Amino acid sequence: MEALAWLEGTWPAEFVRQTPWVYASLEIVHLLGLALLVGPAALFDLRLLGAGRRAISVSAAARRLLPVARAGFAAAAVSGAAMFAAGAREIAGAGAAPVKLALLGVAGVNVALFHLGVYRRVGAWDGDLRPPVAARVAGGVSLGAWAGVVAAGRLIAYT
Repeated sequence: MEALAWLEGTWPAEFVRQTPWVYASLEIVHLLGLALLVGPAALFDLRLLGAGRRAISVSAAARRLLPVARAGFAAAAVSGAAMFAAGAREIAGAGAAPVKLALLGVAGVNVALFHLGVYRRVGAWDGDLRPPVAARVAGGVSLGAWAGVVAAGRLIAYT
């Protein structure tokens, strides 16, 4: 708890708490970032699960969707970190916060395993009607993890 108290005492955290409209503005940026992250990521995950297989290749979907998802992640991560710093002890004590953080970890590990694993060989299977099992599993895990992150994030205010 000392680290959380220290975090709340930093000048950025105090700025967020004490300056009118900053926290609300961060919430807006966070929600827009989530939309830019989760929307394209979900479309990509659905493609990995086989949706749209005749319309677009996995590599083409990645080129079009993942840069938007990365930008959304950056916006959500920066705004989320700033909001967390402003009320670290209260948020960390919320029942849904550990769930959200755990699901963020699952999503991050899933992304890393996918990109360092099966996606490295996308050229070998991109034209197949069904992506490999590992790609489909990654898509399913991603859909579930991001849905859970969004749900747990909303529940933080109520737990």
